[in-house]
Amino acid sequence: METEINTNPRNAGLCKPRSPQVEPKTRVRGKDHFRTSASTKARRHGYIRVSTRAQATDRQTEALRLECDALHIEHVSAVADARPVFEKVMRSLRPGDTFIVLDLDRAFRSSVDAMLTAADLRNRNVAFRILSLQVDTTTPEGELFYTLLAAFAQFERRIISRRTREGLAAARKRGAKLGRPRMLDEAQVLAAYLAVESGEPTQAVATAFGVARSTLERAFHQHGLNYPVTRKKKENCYE
Repeated sequence: METEINTNPRNAGLCKPRSPQVEPKTRVRGKDHFRTSASTKARRHGYIRVSTRAQATDRQTEALRLECDALHIEHVSAVADARPVFEKVMRSLRPGDTFIVLDLDRAFRSSVDAMLTAADLRNRNVAFRILSLQVDTTTPEGELFYTLLAAFAQFERRIISRRTREGLAAARKRGAKLGRPRMLDEAQVLAAYLAVESGEPTQAVATAFGVARSTLERAFHQHGLNYPVTRKKKENCYE
């Protein structure tokens, strides 16, 4: 969920930015407050992110307030698949606008993400600033520094990735079992399979072993057992 702050001192208490009077406002569906039908003035958009609502945004807000026309606050983890506020701000940027963050990691998941986004903004004629690093990609010096910074960050990420792969390979050689431990051991899987084979409903057997039906079915396949099973028919006895 987004919190948008208007940084105009005369409207300091408002959460919705006020567009110039010459530009009519039209409501749109979704979480946007208002979107103007035309944009004649370049705007400076500040993006603030914290992982949870329990975390304070004061440090970022105070640093960006004087530099931006509007602040967009998002409460989401850096590694989240979806960042609706960030994505909405990216879509709303127009040529001549400026996208501003306090720290590089507040807006990007990785250096690759940062490089791709910076390149996209540059192609759209949108400026990009990182206040803590005094980086302004509108200048040749700022663009060079940002490129070098992103390259070093990417190098560090690749080194960490390589060390992680080497560590996992060494653990496998030692016989360590990697990944999440299985819910059922081999004996339990076989017992559950025999119960299902004898005619017991799969859901009932899964409940008896304290696992979901999908977990039980996956365990059957992991142990090379045929599923769905061919249930054994009960023999009728005649006197």
